[in-house]
Amino acid sequence: MSSSSSKVYIEIVNQIRSIIHDDGLVAGDKIPSERELSDRLKVGRSSVREALRSLELLGLIETRRGEGTFLKNFEDHQLIHLLGTFIIQGEKTKEDLVETKYLIEKTCIELACNNMDDSVLLELKQGIKDAEDQEEFLFRTIIEATNNRLLLRIWLIVNEYVKLICGERSFITKPEYYDELVTGLLNRSASEAIRAYENMTK
Repeated sequence: MSSSSSKVYIEIVNQIRSIIHDDGLVAGDKIPSERELSDRLKVGRSSVREALRSLELLGLIETRRGEGTFLKNFEDHQLIHLLGTFIIQGEKTKEDLVETKYLIEKTCIELACNNMDDSVLLELKQGIKDAEDQEEFLFRTIIEATNNRLLLRIWLIVNEYVKLICGERSFITKPEYYDELVTGLLNRSASEAIRAYENMTK
């Protein structure tokens, strides 16, 4: 996703939030359909669909099969509001978001070396081979193993914004080091796992 298309995408997300506000919708209310939003915003349905997907992954809306899409409570997501404001403030945004993601993941690898159950490690070793998004599967499993739900919530939000800003380009530049990271976790060696992580992200 180019810088210009990222800005368009962010603008669509912000316009949807404005529509929700202008329509006086509150938590639990049904939001306009994908088609209606496309007509009101005069943008393609695929762009609206991606914006809605982002809002859903961030926990702001929820889709109920056969019923539609409903608003969740914005007031419960002050971190999202903070990041949503921050994300459009300058060119350094991408660098800061990626650095934050890096710091969270590196810290969680160290924590997980002490906290991960052997059964989870074995599931990770097997599951990563078949995962559709190996990067997300790997780090979500690692962060869940820290038993720190706040860290997980922050990472989910930061990770989604990194994907929003960076587009399809993965944060991981050398996925061949996945196995080495998992081996480091299996060996309960934080230094080994961190070394593999640093090689992955160079």
